[in-house]
Amino acid sequence: MADIKVAVIGGSGIYKLDAIKVKNQVKVTTPFGEPSADLMECEVEGVSFYFLPRHGIGHKFTPSEVNYRANIYALKKLGVNTVVSISAVGSLQEQYAPKHFVLVDQFIDWTKGLRKRSFFDEGMVGHVSAANPVETGLQKRLYEACQRAGVISHFGGSYTCIEGPQFSTRAESKIYRGFGASVIGMTNVPEAFLAKEAGMAYATVAMVTDYDCWKEEHCTVQEIMDVMKSNYISAQKFVVEAIPDLVKNPVQYTSENQYAVMTDPSLLKTSHKEILEVILK
Repeated sequence: MADIKVAVIGGSGIYKLDAIKVKNQVKVTTPFGEPSADLMECEVEGVSFYFLPRHGIGHKFTPSEVNYRANIYALKKLGVNTVVSISAVGSLQEQYAPKHFVLVDQFIDWTKGLRKRSFFDEGMVGHVSAANPVETGLQKRLYEACQRAGVISHFGGSYTCIEGPQFSTRAESKIYRGFGASVIGMTNVPEAFLAKEAGMAYATVAMVTDYDCWKEEHCTVQEIMDVMKSNYISAQKFVVEAIPDLVKNPVQYTSENQYAVMTDPSLLKTSHKEILEVILK
């Protein structure tokens, strides 16, 4: 197995670029079920990274159906310690225009409790700080890569995560704006928190598709899809800039999960220990 430390989670368009080759596909089993798809071992400019299509091949899983625990666990099991999340979002503020990228550093969870959001359950209790869910060093590196790729980007901001798959009502959108949030999406929670529990450096590249619905202008789903196509071209350029740099010059960070487990070790089941062996290593 290749010693690959960097992974990208995103849409299926990321790896469809001449500069990126898909070398191999890796099937990983997890205690939490199947990941969204087999992990793709990809190569760009002579370096390897894993790519995982969040919604599965062909985009078959809704945001609520994505098996976030299996996705993060599978990556950690393969030795990944750095995760770059590429996600489509709506803008909640005027300055974040469609086709801009936002390097967020905070999340507001507005999901409905349908998603399994922790590795610690069923008799194993653990707590990991989520005060800083994004690894700042990685966030800065990704912002710099956006600049080199010529993408208009913004450093910092909050991502409100809703359940979906429906978009917001106008009343809801105005509430989220009132929170002071920057963008709105459906996928980065609990993904970011699980990466934190697994001791991984995680950061989001939020690609703005529209102004959600708070702004007094109608935007059709087709118009959003057209912007998404443009964004994926920019994302591909970004990947070419970001990934070789991250592989050759790894992000230095301190994992915060080493003292997470509160349960008496004598009460932990074999299944618990197997999970901990992966997420704490």
